Amino acid sequence: MTPTKKYIIIGAIVLLLLISKKVSALKLIADFEGLRLKSYQDTGGIWTIGYGSTKNPFTGQSVKPGDVITKETALSWLKKDIEQRQLAISKLIKVPVNNNQLAALTSLAYNIGLGAFQLSTLLRLLNQKADKIAIADQFLRWNKVKGVEVKGLTNRRILERELFLT
Repeated sequence: MTPTKKYIIIGAIVLLLLISKKVSALKLIADFEGLRLKSYQDTGGIWTIGYGSTKNPFTGQSVKPGDVITKETALSWLKKDIEQRQLAISKLIKVPVNNNQLAALTSLAYNIGLGAFQLSTLLRLLNQKADKIAIADQFLRWNKVKGVEVKGLTNRRILERELFLT
């Protein structure tokens, strides 16, 4: 697929999401993470299961090789993960954000981890009430694993950026 076609497709997806105005962190994360009921190593080599969970959010136990969960458990874990992240994010953000911005920030923090989010230039600029475009452009910096660009992450960051701007 050519880069132009890729951006047209991504733009169409963003437009459809924005038209529906029903963008949620849960849908955004679930769509990008996908569902895997057996543990696997993600592109960074981290053991993962469900919708991108690296640990059981209820017990704190890390995912390990051979773990298997049900679809219901995966959804339960995702909801709990999102709840925990949004609570943490709300403590880090010092300015008002709309629902789409919160969904975009939650998706980013879910993917990069709260530690990285807390130290990010994006959060610093947001709390400094910087220009909205400058803040949104920071999403695009988080598209690499071990220094190598990952197309799936680039697509995700483009969508998160556009969602943040709405």
